[in-house]
Amino acid sequence: MPERPRIVFMGTPDFAVPALAACTRLGEVVLVVTQPDKPKGRGKQLAFPPVKQWALEHGLPVAQPEKLKAGRFHETLAPLRPEVAVVAAYGKLLPPELLAVPAKGCVNLHGSLLPKYRGAAPIQWAIANAEPETGVCLMLMEAGLDTGPVIACRSVPIGPEDTGGSMHDRLAELGADLLEAELPAFLAGQRIAVPQDHERATIAPMLKKEDGRIDFARPARLVEARIRGFNPWPSAFTRLEGKLVKVFGARVSAGSGAPGEILQVGSEGIEVAAGEGSVVLLEVQPEGGRRMSSAQFLAGHPLKPGTRLG
Repeated sequence: MPERPRIVFMGTPDFAVPALAACTRLGEVVLVVTQPDKPKGRGKQLAFPPVKQWALEHGLPVAQPEKLKAGRFHETLAPLRPEVAVVAAYGKLLPPELLAVPAKGCVNLHGSLLPKYRGAAPIQWAIANAEPETGVCLMLMEAGLDTGPVIACRSVPIGPEDTGGSMHDRLAELGADLLEAELPAFLAGQRIAVPQDHERATIAPMLKKEDGRIDFARPARLVEARIRGFNPWPSAFTRLEGKLVKVFGARVSAGSGAPGEILQVGSEGIEVAAGEGSVVLLEVQPEGGRRMSSAQFLAGHPLKPGTRLG
């Protein structure tokens, strides 16, 4: 193995930036591959993906293919003679002919403890489902969706304050650390990728706005977990008198009543009955308004016990 392996990096969002930075320390990044620029904001101006922005700021060459297989992008990579391709949240499945280009294969940083939560939104779904822990895995890629053998993993507990946003940032850094620790050993033949137990696999599908709808018939602990998991996006939401109210923070309580019924209101929040127990809504955003504490919301929107949400 050369002292500084030739690396192709493939990634798109903020999550991938620490991994790209790690690759520049591990070897020679001969190309950064990211998704095409997308319209963003009210003006719909084309915006660079975060990985492209970082790459350009650090003088790295960038490619943004519209299509991989139909565009025969593997023919662009082959002359670069990469030893390995490192993939982190690129956003597209890699065709077999591209997977075959790097001499040591393509490795992927995935934000879950595989085989659980394969797919597009593993960080958010792990929290939303009240898992006790999550983590990152470095895996050798094959044609399936996150099905390849695992080189190494790191786990972290999911705490009561963790949100989809905070865990995203933590796992992005943990993934970069894992990559720096394990990629050199893998390339040197000192790490053997272990096949996943496919019977234990679960899927973390891409998030849709509708996934954020709060079902107060669920147990309170799962309602609260989903609120945290989907903070900041797609954000949990309910309806009050026909208007949308987003919910960004809550805690579990022991009240009881019909699911969705407001049990009491006050300076500590808005207590709402769930299928088992209750949740106290702590931070909300009314339709057309800003995020605020429930106490601030109640100052302008007085509510009475017995009012129904949903």
